[in-house]
Amino acid sequence: MNTKNLVAEFIGTFALIFIGAGALAIGSANLVGVALAHGLVIVVFIYAYGHISGTHINPAVTLGLLIAGEIEFVAAIGYWVVQFLGGILGALLLNILLPDPGDLGVTILAEGVTPVQGLVIEIVLTFFLVNTIFNTAVSGKAGNFTGLAIGLTLVFAILMGGPLTRASLNPARTLGPAIVSGNYADLWLYFVGPFIGAILAALLYIGILKDKGEA
Repeated sequence: MNTKNLVAEFIGTFALIFIGAGALAIGSANLVGVALAHGLVIVVFIYAYGHISGTHINPAVTLGLLIAGEIEFVAAIGYWVVQFLGGILGALLLNILLPDPGDLGVTILAEGVTPVQGLVIEIVLTFFLVNTIFNTAVSGKAGNFTGLAIGLTLVFAILMGGPLTRASLNPARTLGPAIVSGNYADLWLYFVGPFIGAILAALLYIGILKDKGEA
């Protein structure tokens, strides 16, 4: 197992929670600010670590790539471990450093949003994200614009889903703040939804969208 890959995934996931969830926890950033905080972390770390680990920094992304045969099972397990650890450490540090950490940006459903609605929202938005990853990073068709395309996909997903589910799309983004804040409300849907969305994107890519001549 490549230590460099695991370190890159750990740091990237830590940054996503520390910056993204931190922007939400601080409370001074509006929806656009929170969306940009998440999306810009993705952009930066794709360019910084993409050549090392692929910059999954999301267990759902790793699952999608595993389904598509883009990562070995043992390597995926290592990625999942460090992604969840990075998310937990990011939330722990936020809890220590912020004068008023509030709910730590925990992913919860808005008032009036049912668990089923929340589940579908997380499935659809994660599908969009992983679909973009397959058709840019994996296909190699987007070139130097790959990081920007993936980061902007997360931005528009949060702009739409943020007011409804806080737009997790990422079990590690959910688990860290949930553990540290002790708020496990509807936790299951933030795992099931992103995993289903990622699997659907993987199946679409390998079944229809992948070029036949692509390795």
